[in-house]
Amino acid sequence: MTTETFPAPPIGFDPEQIDQSASTRDVPLKWVVVVDETLPAGRAVNAAVCVAGATTTRVRGLLGDAATDADGTSYPGLPWLGCTVLGAAPERLAAVRAAAARREDVALVAMPVQAQQTRVYAEYLDAVAASGTEDLSFHALSLVGPRKVVDKLVKGLGLLP
Repeated sequence: MTTETFPAPPIGFDPEQIDQSASTRDVPLKWVVVVDETLPAGRAVNAAVCVAGATTTRVRGLLGDAATDADGTSYPGLPWLGCTVLGAAPERLAAVRAAAARREDVALVAMPVQAQQTRVYAEYLDAVAASGTEDLSFHALSLVGPRKVVDKLVKGLGLLP
């Protein structure tokens, strides 16, 4: 079995660009997760968490500093630029994925439906390998890119209920 390694993330923040005091509306990059709105709640949450987790390794500077409460307990850093979770019909999800995949300025993480069809990761890998890109359907996407670009990609989508 071979493991693909991804190059250093081309999208993200250099240390001097991180301003944890900025409003999320003023940050130049935007992060959205788009989930198939037809999924049951548990599967939708699973899909959103899976693509979000993968996104944190693909986008530089995404997580903020750890928080420490008054008693000294530390909490790992959260995304300082925020993350909006949107819902979309499966056809729209596919269209957003295809459009985002054509952009070099957008980090895209997609979760094919095969990810929720097995409990064995190797079987998931085999199932995806047996399908062409155009034959795959997706449960969730994570997009990080320039605010105006991401807004255009997800235009008209509402918050996941």
